[in-house]
Amino acid sequence: MVSRDYAIYDVFTATPLEGNPLAVVFDADELSLETMASLAREFNLSETIFLSAPQNEAHSAQARIFTPKGELPFAGHPTVGAAIAQVERRGGLAGDGRIVTLEEQIGLVRCVVNDDRGTLFAEFDLPKMPVAADLDLEKEEIAAALGLSAHEVGFENHVPTVYSAGVPFLCVPVHGLDAIGRANVDAESWHAFSKRTGFGEVYVYTRDTIRHDAAFHVRLFAPALGIPEDPATGSAAAAFSGVIMQFDTPHDGSHVVLIEQGVEMGRPSALRLELEIEGRELVKARLGGHAVKIAEGKLFV
Repeated sequence: MVSRDYAIYDVFTATPLEGNPLAVVFDADELSLETMASLAREFNLSETIFLSAPQNEAHSAQARIFTPKGELPFAGHPTVGAAIAQVERRGGLAGDGRIVTLEEQIGLVRCVVNDDRGTLFAEFDLPKMPVAADLDLEKEEIAAALGLSAHEVGFENHVPTVYSAGVPFLCVPVHGLDAIGRANVDAESWHAFSKRTGFGEVYVYTRDTIRHDAAFHVRLFAPALGIPEDPATGSAAAAFSGVIMQFDTPHDGSHVVLIEQGVEMGRPSALRLELEIEGRELVKARLGGHAVKIAEGKLFV
């Protein structure tokens, strides 16, 4: 019987049982896409990443990412978790940081893994810069889909937008922690909203935060992907860099934005987004976070 190793990591946290759980399956070369999809449903986590031999020997691994409902071309928390898993599987860090290159469906993703006070931290350059898409929805319709009042949608100059850095997200600003805490997506009504509008994932955010060092407090709902709510969403944070550029117009230089997520789920997460701006244009962005292994075992498929 064939067996292959797997591990479970909590990602975007340095504390076990917080952050976003991830299943990492190693030596996945002989697995069909159908079997990968079945295993992702079996793990029933927001995402499972399968690592196999790279197509280019100079790279670290080829990666396929699945939710319980299908495959994604790119996702942040599997990228961070897989990079750290690769380093730990190969003996850990030796001196300075290690570079891990993952061949994802979106393209090559380059990660740097370092030790941060005893916990590994991985950071990667966004493989694609955020791009805006048209949004032809009234805020009343968006608010109703989230169980909120229209006056609770929007703050300062922020209004709902759609951005993608590989995966599109409807980004919705709301007034304060109370409103974002009450935001809710009913699966049946959201299915109708999603079918009518074409938006499957909604990223709700506010500038009010719980952590003193966080810039935004966010929640992510994606029932169409089999994810009622996600504790930490790197691909959404990547897209959110476009929102920051549009509404906050940061000046030239390097800017670090800490995003807190998962609090309402009892799985607090911290995502570090770094923006490099030249001539008021976003020229590079990096996303990073910690990850800790909480379990490991073997699959017999």
